[in-house]
Amino acid sequence: MTPEPTGTATATCTRPPAGLSVWPASARVTAHGDVAVAGVSLARTAERFGTPLYLLDEDEVRRRCRAYREAFPGAEVAYAAKAFLCRALVHWIRDEGLGLDVCSAGELELAVTAGFPPDRVLLHGNAKTPEDLATALRLRVGRIVIDSAGEIARLAALVPHGDRQKVLLRVVPGVEAGGHAAVRTGTDGQKFGLSLTDGSALHAVSRVLGQTRLHLTGLHCHIGSQIPGTAPYLTALRRAVGALALIRDRHGIVLTELDMGGGHAVAHRPGEPAQDIRDLGALMRAALSEECAAAGLPVPRLTVEPGRALVGPAGVAVYRVLAVKRSGPRVFVAVDGGMSDNPRPALYGVRYAPRLIGRRSTAGPCAVTVVGRHCEAGDVLAADAELPADVRPGDLIAVPVAGAYQLSMASTYNAVGRPPVVAVRAGRARLLVRRESLADLTSRDIGL
Repeated sequence: MTPEPTGTATATCTRPPAGLSVWPASARVTAHGDVAVAGVSLARTAERFGTPLYLLDEDEVRRRCRAYREAFPGAEVAYAAKAFLCRALVHWIRDEGLGLDVCSAGELELAVTAGFPPDRVLLHGNAKTPEDLATALRLRVGRIVIDSAGEIARLAALVPHGDRQKVLLRVVPGVEAGGHAAVRTGTDGQKFGLSLTDGSALHAVSRVLGQTRLHLTGLHCHIGSQIPGTAPYLTALRRAVGALALIRDRHGIVLTELDMGGGHAVAHRPGEPAQDIRDLGALMRAALSEECAAAGLPVPRLTVEPGRALVGPAGVAVYRVLAVKRSGPRVFVAVDGGMSDNPRPALYGVRYAPRLIGRRSTAGPCAVTVVGRHCEAGDVLAADAELPADVRPGDLIAVPVAGAYQLSMASTYNAVGRPPVVAVRAGRARLLVRRESLADLTSRDIGL
């Protein structure tokens, strides 16, 4: 079944199909209309492992890790595990010399049991559970980021007698930035951090310094996600350095670390803006030196925490088309995945550029809405996408920039198991995370 060419259901487009600018650098279009990533055919990989399927280009991840280390020489680059985490990725991050920031005991245990050094781990979270804190102390993580005043005494009480836990204090600099209201964390009125504007951050500093089992080493400042420009980071950095100077003046101590978080934008579709990491690194390092010199402070060690920017563009999701139909003015292309493996369009309105793979089509492009299989009208993977007008059930569709915040946010809605993850490198594919089966789902149900 194909979309009908009559009426207003499809919008005929004369532009050529979108290129591979947002795909992994290794992506190539084959003579048969397929796409190969790292020398691996997506269509053949889908036949081997089934769909939905997620692929991760290992060399692309490693290349991006190295690019960050080059852009921020002398700084600590800590991968934000919330973007996506599995044992193999832990090894890649460790091998490339990055640190790791985690948000739960689960992420922490996974990383450490996979061989990641706990002293290179930061624990985040606005509402850390007793288990989160106890696990971090038991495994001796490098630093814990304090997010609220009430957390100070709770953490100090858990630190064993005779020990001192290194901590950072998360501050809110009053900077509005981010691609969606749900991911803007640099202003007052949201759940993260302590305000520099109302004085709560500096009051918390006094409380931390009063705890003999806590060692305050620096400040943490994360302003949001999907930020393409440099100006918000520079503004936040200046305000954070100003706070470091106030702490020195009031308490006579010089903090040695400044963590400026992540949130560096990537393009999900050709032509969208993305953060220039080399430019950002040069500007942030220069601004840090200048601001510290003006304040009479030694330059603290800088930390940045990329997540999406490391793994997002390295991932590709592959789906099989189940149905194509017209409803009113729209043509819907339904696939065998959806919001259970990628809730981001429903949460943030993220837009993608899906591509037909596995066969060459001579049909012109038409506007379609790619939807998932779930029982929700909002289960939309790609609105106003362009696919060939002869798209039909059985076809394969690939969605690039799928490596971050898709499987890490995935659910088992409608009792649909989560897809597998396959690594591709040098012409070979290997399974990293197997497909979740019905047996996996039912094994937890012990109610009868």
